[in-house]
Amino acid sequence: MCGVFGVVLPGGEPTDAASIAALGLFALQHRGQESAGLAVSDGDQLMLYKDLGMISSVLDERRLPSLRGQIAIAHCRYSTTGSTVWENAQPTYRLGPRRALAIGHNGNLVNTRDLLAQLTGGRARLPASTDTELLTALLADEPAADTVEALRQVLPRVRGAYSLVVLDERRVIGVRDPFGFRPLVLGRLPATEAPGASALWTDEDASAGWCLSSETAALDIVGAEYVRDVLPGEMVILEPGQAPRSVRFAEATPALCVFELIYFARPDSYMEGRNLYEARRLMGMQLAIEHPIDADLVMPVPDTGAPAAAGYAEGSGLPYREGMYRNRYAGRTFIQPSAGLRHRGVTIKLNPLREVVNGKRLIVVDDSIVRGTTTKRIVELLRKAGATEVHVRISAPPIYHPCFYGIDTSVETELIAATHSEPEIQEFIGADSLGYLSIRGVLAALELPYERFCFACFDGHYPEPVPYDAKSRKFMLEEAVVGR
Repeated sequence: MCGVFGVVLPGGEPTDAASIAALGLFALQHRGQESAGLAVSDGDQLMLYKDLGMISSVLDERRLPSLRGQIAIAHCRYSTTGSTVWENAQPTYRLGPRRALAIGHNGNLVNTRDLLAQLTGGRARLPASTDTELLTALLADEPAADTVEALRQVLPRVRGAYSLVVLDERRVIGVRDPFGFRPLVLGRLPATEAPGASALWTDEDASAGWCLSSETAALDIVGAEYVRDVLPGEMVILEPGQAPRSVRFAEATPALCVFELIYFARPDSYMEGRNLYEARRLMGMQLAIEHPIDADLVMPVPDTGAPAAAGYAEGSGLPYREGMYRNRYAGRTFIQPSAGLRHRGVTIKLNPLREVVNGKRLIVVDDSIVRGTTTKRIVELLRKAGATEVHVRISAPPIYHPCFYGIDTSVETELIAATHSEPEIQEFIGADSLGYLSIRGVLAALELPYERFCFACFDGHYPEPVPYDAKSRKFMLEEAVVGR
């Protein structure tokens, strides 16, 4: 899924952009834990640093002082195209005939094979095996004299999900695909206007600093104030000493990934005008209506199941208790790269509170079941700690279909709901009962229409058609990388 952040500071603050971008990226660590990087410009040249690892180890106090400039972008990676190797860390960088570019990308393209064929007739050798590298090469080689015009020429040929922060020598450009699959928001530094301010800029805006971020929570961290979302099919151009400019490159057909609201984004972020903690709490209340059960207490799978568990407890009238302790130094099991590590990761990450669960009938609330292995291990740990019954409730519908727009589930065989019935899933995870929230329940909690979102992983209706060969797309570009 990845996290992106960009910042443009006004004149007179030429050295702070890298620090602000790194700080904003820290708030997005949950979106990618494989690698991190930052690119900065001083107005004349671009500098880039990236490496494998967590943000704190990559962008530390030893690196940031050497990255001087008043405009910067930053990225943390969760791989959906290409292997987890240094070359595939972002931002990407390319020096073309007319421009130098660095790009941070959240999302996934679905027509990479066609785009590769457009790059010098498909004979290009890329230094990395990601769709972002391919997009960077196409933009850097585009004959248009201006970066904005290069984007206008290239983007109509690009299909799939992309929220981008693009850096050239003198500006940062935020780009969101016509469907708006992945979030991207604009913030103002210093914040003097009310949240939700319009796109009508004032004279003061020319002297302000500006930020782009995957989530509003990162704006809060750096002291920026949310202005608005970057719209689907829009570019927002940020330059020092100038008010932001908006350029439309495509008609909008909004289809924000609903999984962002259910699970992936931080609960203190806002999307579609909704605080995500509150949205998830309401999903839990809907879940209690749809799947009631007699039990002693309601507990979450920490930490992501907590808002929905609180809502379920409120809706059912049952007490809410924390039944597991989460080791906050362990990463998300969902984005670990292998089943073996995911299985071990549950034990490292979660430990039952025996005094809470022993002898109790538990309702265990989580936000999703993807492969089922994590949930199975949690049920096992709770039974071992003395739980007499374990009833699993999921505040999302069953995930039947793979995502091709930025979540690494590219084949149905990785999804337990695609290959097993609900009774079979219940038996596999060892629960006494199992209940999923319906699509209707999700929409009731959000109080928004179905048409505003992408529900493809739940119902198979893909807003952007996906070519058949995209189903094996993660390593599609490996053969185009030098030395691979």
